Amino acid sequence: MKQFLTITFTFLLSIIYAQDVAILKYNGGGDWYSNPTAVPNLIAFTNANINTKISKNPQSVAVSSEDIFNFPILFMTGHGNVFFSEDDAENLRNYLISGGFLHISDNYGLDKFIRKEMKKVFPKLEFKEIPSTHKIYNQTFKFPNGIPKIHEHDKKSAQGFGIFFEGRLVVFYDYETDLSDGWEDQIIHNNPKSVREKALKMGANIIEFAFSN
Repeated sequence: MKQFLTITFTFLLSIIYAQDVAILKYNGGGDWYSNPTAVPNLIAFTNANINTKISKNPQSVAVSSEDIFNFPILFMTGHGNVFFSEDDAENLRNYLISGGFLHISDNYGLDKFIRKEMKKVFPKLEFKEIPSTHKIYNQTFKFPNGIPKIHEHDKKSAQGFGIFFEGRLVVFYDYETDLSDGWEDQIIHNNPKSVREKALKMGANIIEFAFSN
């Protein structure tokens, strides 16, 4: 308990003095490093449009590291396998229940792995679809129909799922839309400007929500 309280206090101090974000590194062989231009582009967009002051080059932090407590939000993506050890799961759980926030972007192929591994983090909690009335869709930018469709995977509707701990949204998971692809440089996926703008605006909402909740 003493260690947990120390970590919590450290995390709260980091919220007060830092406004940075990080990319989550994980084991299992999945490409956690995919979409390298995505988060930097999102940072540039949020700094220009919602008055954040995030460092332009995000750090990468291992899920096992106490360094995750230095960041109010972590971004996670990839195509393949994800594996959390018991220590990884405990560290991530402590981070999230202490005030942290995790955004997961389904970069096609991630779904079956991340659902299984998040059960290690919160064995008694389930992903729930988030209604369009939730605050995350109603920050600076409004999405009255919920999460926008950015990329096609399996011809399914885009969905935003969440894990709620004691009523607070601590994990946001975009499924069948791949927001992080929409954040990447235009030349990579050749998305039209209107699609990239929707993805970036939704990403800005996620950051704004994480910074204030």
